[in-house]
Amino acid sequence: MKYFEEVKETEDKRPCAGLREDLKACLLATDCVRIHRKTPRECLLTNDPSVPEECFALRTTFFECKRSLLDTRQRFRGNKGY
Repeated sequence: MKYFEEVKETEDKRPCAGLREDLKACLLATDCVRIHRKTPRECLLTNDPSVPEECFALRTTFFECKRSLLDTRQRFRGNKGY
């Protein structure tokens, strides 16, 4: 009998997981979250000037990725490899 070491799976297997992590890291590094102690959602909704345009672009890309999962034409083509 062989025993294998249990490997913790910390990797997110959901679709668009890479974009989710990038957006999360981008928002957590902003002054709005670190200094002003606002939530990342509040920073995005209020268009805080300390949030870089890169984070807003990631939010749009993440939204498009999630929307493509519901699009019936995209469902036949498979998940996007983000």
